[in-house]
Amino acid sequence: NGSVPTDPKVVARAKAKARTKRPKTRERASRTLGWREWVSFPEHGALWIKAKVDTGARTSAIHARNVVTFIRDGQRWVRFTVMPWQSSSHDAVELEAELADERWVRSSTGHREFRPVVLLPVTIAGLTHQVEFTLSHRAEMGFRILLGRQALRGHYQVDPGQSYLGDRPPAEIRRRNERKAHAEW
Repeated sequence: NGSVPTDPKVVARAKAKARTKRPKTRERASRTLGWREWVSFPEHGALWIKAKVDTGARTSAIHARNVVTFIRDGQRWVRFTVMPWQSSSHDAVELEAELADERWVRSSTGHREFRPVVLLPVTIAGLTHQVEFTLSHRAEMGFRILLGRQALRGHYQVDPGQSYLGDRPPAEIRRRNERKAHAEW
């Protein structure tokens, strides 16, 4: 009949329902990740790498080669090489970061490995924040980066039926990735 409800219980339920209704905005969609995503490292220029989003993994991991620990201003640092393209060493980038920790990590196959841990600023689906990465040898894995629960918690939800819902590198970088990967096979 078009009348406005006056019963306080009805009004309270309507207000609660309105608050819990999820907005259908671009911002909301950019915080939902698929099972694989492109991530970038803003402090390192146009470095984009494909990542597997894995809610079963606690810690994130990045494929790192030539790992060297050194002292800078009394602090332990680590220098390592990141190769962004799967099955290729083209466009390798050397990174340096303060060593945050070293710890034992158990892989999905049950193998235990002692790994260096670094904090790196990473952009995922338009949001940049510090992510804790273990440095590991992921050459045989399908993705150079694994994003674990710690990187996702409080920032993202995951839709395992989708892929690449967040930001993507320019088309030229995506094409270069495809060419490099196929050239090495």
